[in-house]
Amino acid sequence: MDEAVGQHRLSWQTARIDALQALTPRVMRVVLRPDRWVRPRPGQHLDVRLTAEDGYQAQRSYSLLSPPQRTGLYELGIERLDDGEVSTWFHDKAQHGETIEVLGPVGGHFVLDESNTRPALLIGGGSGVVPLLSMAAQRVGAYSQAHTTLLVAARHLDEVLLWPTLQRWEAFTPRFRSRLALSRDTCAPRAQDHVGRIDGADVAWALQQLGDVATESAQVFICGRNDFVESIVHMVTGLNVPEASIRTERFGS
Repeated sequence: MDEAVGQHRLSWQTARIDALQALTPRVMRVVLRPDRWVRPRPGQHLDVRLTAEDGYQAQRSYSLLSPPQRTGLYELGIERLDDGEVSTWFHDKAQHGETIEVLGPVGGHFVLDESNTRPALLIGGGSGVVPLLSMAAQRVGAYSQAHTTLLVAARHLDEVLLWPTLQRWEAFTPRFRSRLALSRDTCAPRAQDHVGRIDGADVAWALQQLGDVATESAQVFICGRNDFVESIVHMVTGLNVPEASIRTERFGS
């Protein structure tokens, strides 16, 4: 395993499926052991390529769920898309020990490097929370002194990725806080959570958790579908967070 390999030298390689675990009704944790491991930056993704017996290939990009500390392995959080060639294969056909091809980690814009000590506000909708969980895991695991708040939008509590882990992180360090917005549940699990969509009050609360100067100093990462990201960016800038401090990752229509 060579973690010093630069991104300019990355090429397609074989990775073995080490584990498959359902995290929610529609998201699968896929643990991969590559031939050559490259230390990722929190927020990066892998390109995955499947090749059928007749030579047909399908390729997709998936955000890394695991933090850089997970040496030798990559974890992906893959949401099942009913018309998705690759995602349905992982959910319905993939087996422990099978090999696939991967390229990466790749991506340099939507990353929260380990050296970054700015307060961070992470806002994700659905499976868009996957790269944000990698960022948060890195900070918690490294005993970071930087404050981090995670806002999660989901329909139901059983669709919140790593929900037990979020609670453990909050018990472990006062520098990590989370808040859930559950659009289709009838009750919220904690006092800081609520039923409904993420709104301006959620974003204001999250910024407050980051400290008195969070509006000026915080870095904001937003990931989700296009309409979700647009809505959240509007809320964040409406609270006077500079646009230069906001980074987004979008998918879907």
